[in-house]
Amino acid sequence: MRWTTAKIRQSFLDFFRERGHTIVPSASLVPKGDPTLLFTNAGMVPFKDYFLGIRTPSDRRVADCQKCLRISGKHNDLEAVGRDTYHHTFFEMLGNWSFGDYYKEEAIRWHWDLITKVWEIDPKLLWATVHKDDREAEDIWLKMGVLPKERILRFGDKDNFWEMGETGPCGPNSEIDIDCGAKACDGNAHRGVACAVNVDGCSRFIELANLVFIQYNRDASGALTPLPMKHVDTGTGLERVAAVMQTFETGRLLGNYDIDLFQTIIQAIEEQVVVARPRVHGGATPNMPAYGHQAWADISYRAIADHVRAISFLVAEGVLPGNSDREYVLRRLIRRAARHGRYLGLSQPFLADVCYAVRIAMGDAYPELVEHSGRITKAVTEEETRFGETLDRGLELIDQERARLRQSGGRTLPGEVAFKLYDTYGFPLDLTEDVLRSDGIDVDVAEFNRLMDEQRERARADRLRPRPFDMAFSAKQGASSRFIGYGCYSAESEIVAIGTSSESGRDEIVQIATAETPFYPEGGGQVGDCGVIEAETGAVFEVVDTRKRDGLIIHIGHLLYPGRGERLEFAPGRRVTLKVDRVRRNAAMLNHSATHILHYALRDLLGSGVHQAGSLVAPDRLRFDFAHQGPVGAGDLETIEEEINARIRENAEVQTEEMAYDEALKAGALAFFGDKYGDRVRVVRMGDFSVELCGGTHVARTGDVGFFKLESESGVAAGVRRIEAVTGQGALEAIRRREKVLEEMASHLGARDAQALERLEKLLAREKELEKKLRALEQKLASGAGGTGAEENLREVGGITLVTRKVEGVEARALREVADRLRQKHRSCVVALGSVLGNDKVALLVAVTPDLTARIKAGDIIKQIAPIIGGSGGGRPDFAQAGGKDPSKLDEALERVAAALG
Repeated sequence: MRWTTAKIRQSFLDFFRERGHTIVPSASLVPKGDPTLLFTNAGMVPFKDYFLGIRTPSDRRVADCQKCLRISGKHNDLEAVGRDTYHHTFFEMLGNWSFGDYYKEEAIRWHWDLITKVWEIDPKLLWATVHKDDREAEDIWLKMGVLPKERILRFGDKDNFWEMGETGPCGPNSEIDIDCGAKACDGNAHRGVACAVNVDGCSRFIELANLVFIQYNRDASGALTPLPMKHVDTGTGLERVAAVMQTFETGRLLGNYDIDLFQTIIQAIEEQVVVARPRVHGGATPNMPAYGHQAWADISYRAIADHVRAISFLVAEGVLPGNSDREYVLRRLIRRAARHGRYLGLSQPFLADVCYAVRIAMGDAYPELVEHSGRITKAVTEEETRFGETLDRGLELIDQERARLRQSGGRTLPGEVAFKLYDTYGFPLDLTEDVLRSDGIDVDVAEFNRLMDEQRERARADRLRPRPFDMAFSAKQGASSRFIGYGCYSAESEIVAIGTSSESGRDEIVQIATAETPFYPEGGGQVGDCGVIEAETGAVFEVVDTRKRDGLIIHIGHLLYPGRGERLEFAPGRRVTLKVDRVRRNAAMLNHSATHILHYALRDLLGSGVHQAGSLVAPDRLRFDFAHQGPVGAGDLETIEEEINARIRENAEVQTEEMAYDEALKAGALAFFGDKYGDRVRVVRMGDFSVELCGGTHVARTGDVGFFKLESESGVAAGVRRIEAVTGQGALEAIRRREKVLEEMASHLGARDAQALERLEKLLAREKELEKKLRALEQKLASGAGGTGAEENLREVGGITLVTRKVEGVEARALREVADRLRQKHRSCVVALGSVLGNDKVALLVAVTPDLTARIKAGDIIKQIAPIIGGSGGGRPDFAQAGGKDPSKLDEALERVAAALG
């Protein structure tokens, strides 16, 4: 195929790169710093701050291909997915952007050139729309002279005006639409409605490009004010363009799910269906059809194909199945896909294999799919397996209720049953509704919501019970705390507040706040200090954590040694001595200072675009998340580690001072968009290479860190990398552990150091050679050599060459290779192969050369012969396979192929 989806995507980016645009990678599906959105649902989301004037873009011309997910809030396409050929949850949006640079004429002219000259779409099929009051855009179209005036249409705000929200940046838009012909009409003709641009309910006219001209700001009264700087925001749906272009290329009317990208995924589903032994709900036939043969099955194929794309990308970005917000959306997608799998006879976990097809189809464009393939497989398999344990029982309950409603004539599932499906079997409400929709059965949502509210109220009451960090305080009026621990590890102070749990005894949780404390409270990534608080009477309170709350620094722990008055010794107003665990604090301090040096080294080597995205500073390790596209190479990681240790050996002085926020920025201190700072900030300076705003504890000189050992580098989300490392004693212990492992490996290999590596390489080479020989033996078995299989049986049936062969012990992969060789050898033929794989397992394969598929379908033949061996199967017109359990009938099945051809 000439115009693959990948080629269309790249041609768009190349086109705008040639016109001075900076090509930026897709932003994360999880919006950064935007609590109003669960997911990036439009191409403009990553650039919203530029339109609002919050940030200034580094480039005024930008182009991208943005990952989008519409599954929540105002833009939610979930219910329509699978039921038609064009709705998606996950989709790709091609876009080019001008931030106060070029405007309407360039945007219109360039998109016309892209569509007609690069993509070579016939201008006679194209239409343009403009806003009814946008004479400027209309005049540009007329001046270009590429369309007759009657194909330049005016529309009102509903169709041709874009706004970010009720207030804010907005403007008119111009669209380019294509007429796909009368054959594309999918309903209007039957309703007596004429097909036309912007008429709902028909797929004949499709939007190819939407060019938005952001030139106004709408205030709360609804008034429009011209913006001082005008922007261009364009959007082109990749899947939609691919369907149009591949329709013209193939001569067949294609929907979005018929394009090459989706067919790779759907074929993977078909392969799973062929292998599985069907066990189907809803009265489906036991032999599952391939995609495009049965409307009811096509819905499930499309739904699974859509959902696995969304699932793969969400997990790759670090979202895992759970019960809150994004995690629950992912869980719903996995469970909906698993349920559709049941309709296709897939009773065992299969989604991970289909997610692998997403990696094959899209991994080149989105390397995070390849990088996090293991994470995707693990997360999807675990969730699918967990849900699979209750899915069948839940579906059985729905079947029982469906039968009961049919008998009684009812059309509404009780909310109590829907709640049981949710609470006991893990069925989200929308999944239950979706299962019943085809039967015309509604759900009593009001009753379901009432039961959900009751459950939430019970959970809320439980949450109101005292928690270790959420209990009431007995406090002095106006109580507050001050941290004084930058230069000391112990201090005396007065208790200003105390809180206790309702439990009593040794495990009672107590929280104590003092006027001043040397204990560092958790913050800035650094964990809270541990230690003890001693009363004057000898009572000892063990501090297991320290945190901030409402202006107080809270020491969390329990009484270790009671004094004469026990709890009264720690009442508000009492004087106590606070002692920090010095060893633990110092270890955390080394790691905190090391994160600053690491941050410097990353920016020095990888560029100033690197900035902190999160951190953990614990006594035993450090974790540093940072913004960066793609993995950091092994060579770069080695250079970073060397630079950090060089700065440690430099033993540079670490200085801290407080100053005004603006002064700190002028002094070169690093501060990033989205971080919160007060009027006064603490600045930490290390030598002449690092200046950051930081409230944590640090070493006096970089040499105190001792040694830095980088343990791992990985991705946690699109555009976010993670480095984990150890320092000081922790680094030494890590090296010793590694040495011990190497010594044990050397002991098993019977050699040390370089000799051990040499021996390991020889063993691996030997293993590879044995695998190669095993592969050759498999191929030899498949070829029928060595008396293990029959020679090929060649005959003519109705003018068609039929090649059959029976072998033993040949797995499906080798069988496919044999079929390919036989098709190449005979040029025009039907190949039927059978392999006995044991006492109760047999495999069948039918392959047809391309010139015969118009007359003969491999899938049809396999469906006729598979029952003979006690199995079932299916596949494509050119290739199909089946599994069975009666090897004694294999000869009969192969002989039946000739009858199927006749």
